[in-house]
Amino acid sequence: MSISTNCQSGLVIFTDLDGTFLDPFTYSYAVVMPSVTRLRDKGIPIVFCSSKTRAEQEVYRRKLGIEDPFIVEDGGAIYINREYFSFPYEYHRVVRNYSVIELGIPYRKIRRKLKQIGEKNNLAIRGFGDMDASDIANLTGLDVKSAKLAKKREYEETLDLEGAERETEFILGKIEEAGLKWSRGGRFCSVSGKSDKGKATKIVVKLFEKKLGKVETIGIGDSFNDVAMLSVVDFPVLVQKPGNYWEEIDLQNLRRVSGVGPQGWILAIEELTRL
Repeated sequence: MSISTNCQSGLVIFTDLDGTFLDPFTYSYAVVMPSVTRLRDKGIPIVFCSSKTRAEQEVYRRKLGIEDPFIVEDGGAIYINREYFSFPYEYHRVVRNYSVIELGIPYRKIRRKLKQIGEKNNLAIRGFGDMDASDIANLTGLDVKSAKLAKKREYEETLDLEGAERETEFILGKIEEAGLKWSRGGRFCSVSGKSDKGKATKIVVKLFEKKLGKVETIGIGDSFNDVAMLSVVDFPVLVQKPGNYWEEIDLQNLRRVSGVGPQGWILAIEELTRL
């Protein structure tokens, strides 16, 4: 099944980055560049919807020539170039040339709550805010320059959970008791307020509907933290993880494509858009 050519003028693509659009080991986007160029030439928006910070996403946007809205830190905020939509809409603040719709709570408040949890329960809770860039680079495989951008968090903290599973479950329970939410992706855990990728995606879809009329949406991800986004798009797609398997996600109409990360991303775009 593919989206008809007639509908592609009202098509919007939402995509996760790490392990989906980007290679899970090298963070390279080289293989998707021809597909991105074809989409851009057709005027089809590509909306990044990722746990990455604004600073991290701006690097990829600049190199790929993408100027569409983008969703940062798992739905913490939506950044929109101020000239992008010609009609008025609600936003919370202006940062440089962006209108920012904020859905999350400030990073400093999350850090404060995590510190209180640690002190009250005699726990060592270690997040990116407790590490320098070289520590983050060693843990993630990022280069130091990219790790510095990963530290520029505004709405979400990333924890390094390396203890026993029982201790990890205790920490996650205390995080919930503090009114925060968490999602796990392997060794790391993301902690935020009540924002998520799905809520942010819905807002962006409504803006595009106001701009374009009827739209159809594709969402591409690889992990459990993409479920909120995938559940609100018309065509949800799951790419494979290293080892050539899919996460066990139960979602109606979910399309599973072969190919790890960006290789699956390319296949999904080709199958759905015929570009």
